[in-house]
Amino acid sequence: MNWMRARQTALRSDLFGENLAATFPIISPGSSDSAMFDNCLEFLYLAGRSLPHALMMMIPEPWSHHEEMDDDRKAFYEYHACLMEPWDGPAAIAFTDGRQVGAVLDRNGLRPSRYYVTKDERVILASGVGVLDIPPALVAYKGRLQPGRMLLVDTEQGRIVSDEELKNAVVKAHPYRRWLQDNQIQLAELPKSAGKCLPSGVQLRQYQKAFGYTFEDLRFMLGPMAKDGVEPVGAMGMDSPLAVLSQRPQLLYEYFKQLFAQVTNPPVDALREKLVTASEVYLGSQGNLLDPDPAAGRLEEKAIAVRAERIPAAGRPCRTGNPGVVPLSRWHQVASG
Repeated sequence: MNWMRARQTALRSDLFGENLAATFPIISPGSSDSAMFDNCLEFLYLAGRSLPHALMMMIPEPWSHHEEMDDDRKAFYEYHACLMEPWDGPAAIAFTDGRQVGAVLDRNGLRPSRYYVTKDERVILASGVGVLDIPPALVAYKGRLQPGRMLLVDTEQGRIVSDEELKNAVVKAHPYRRWLQDNQIQLAELPKSAGKCLPSGVQLRQYQKAFGYTFEDLRFMLGPMAKDGVEPVGAMGMDSPLAVLSQRPQLLYEYFKQLFAQVTNPPVDALREKLVTASEVYLGSQGNLLDPDPAAGRLEEKAIAVRAERIPAAGRPCRTGNPGVVPLSRWHQVASG
């Protein structure tokens, strides 16, 4: 929700015009995950994008390491990655605008989604088979929604629009590859800095506080990563010792424990799950989310961590102890806001 609110000052729309501010906040505070997704999708749709276009922006296919994907589609996803972050996560989304109705699955395919197409021209989609009792003789064909793919029914045309057809129409609407070539900057192509800009002492502590690092982050996350070169693994749950085993006085309710189903989420493996894992980082000022601007490209780094000596090369010469932040068109310093 906060990242969408941060974009509001840069938004411009011919369709909304002077009434654009009346739509803020775009995402209703306190909403559920599904409601926030719905708010954003509706906003993009009412601002002029088609439903497939908006959904391809919000739930992109795994494109960066997809060797068989055509370049036009890759360029579309790369361009829109400069505008907004993907809404990743296990999800099967159903959508409609009253004319088109469809569904899309997340890039990992971690949610089941199966569909029937019947001989009496019905399309039935649910999380699994058997939700409705459909006689086998009435089924024309059936299938499952695949990761990153979209199922779209156009009720006006009276047909199912294939994933390939609808996405080809969207990705060829603008010359995204040419826009990226003219405006995108790769950090690896910039010259290295002559010296290092590393904050120390009080400055380092100030930067850590400014960017939200906590004592727990430094002790349990960054420390082990720097020392062992691995990402620490954690799990949700109650790991406090049982009150009955304590030799100290305990409150009455400490003797009661609630059993629950615990889920352990392992860290994302960028090596074994390379196809669905993207490590690109985009730096710089973000453009207008509502306008297909050719100059929306940003500074791109294909790594999660960037060495300090590479950062100043993208901006003005380094001043010792003040690395700042490197955007494409502006330079923001922490000290000056």
